[in-house]
Amino acid sequence: MPEELHELHEHAEHAKHDPSLAPVTLTMAVLAVLVATVSLLGHRTSTEEVITQNKVTDQWSYYQAKNIRRHSDELFADLTSVIATKDAEAAAKLQEKYRAEADRYRDEQKELDAKAHDLEKEADLAHHKTDRFDLGEVFLEIGLVITSITLLSGRRLFWYLGLLFGGAGILVAVSALFVR
Repeated sequence: MPEELHELHEHAEHAKHDPSLAPVTLTMAVLAVLVATVSLLGHRTSTEEVITQNKVTDQWSYYQAKNIRRHSDELFADLTSVIATKDAEAAAKLQEKYRAEADRYRDEQKELDAKAHDLEKEADLAHHKTDRFDLGEVFLEIGLVITSITLLSGRRLFWYLGLLFGGAGILVAVSALFVR
């Protein structure tokens, strides 16, 4: 970013000698600020996406842990029904205890599954927003570069093209706010 500011300063000095280029220089300054803003928003949204994706992974790991416990309890309950024992009543109580535990884990898994899917939707939403901010940043940077060509060539066509790309970048970046 410091290089861009240095270039803008140089262009501003050049514009002193040719006042007709002042709007071009001002446009470049505005585009540079917009690039920085959209870039920051994109980085923040990307960080949000990574954090949410980690939550998704944690949630599915927790789901898997409950699944393993449920299977272990079901296995133990099944084993108590086929193993010969001296105290059938104690074995029946033990079997009932482990069946109840397995049922509890099954119910908890349903809640964990729903929460994991909700978190996946959040992560997808953040991903789509990040894509929009990144694309908006690209268009703004292209607009800034094309606008700077105006100072080198003196042709207004490049300024208009830069404005067009800058406008597209703004629209794409703002569209990230409407992603649902």
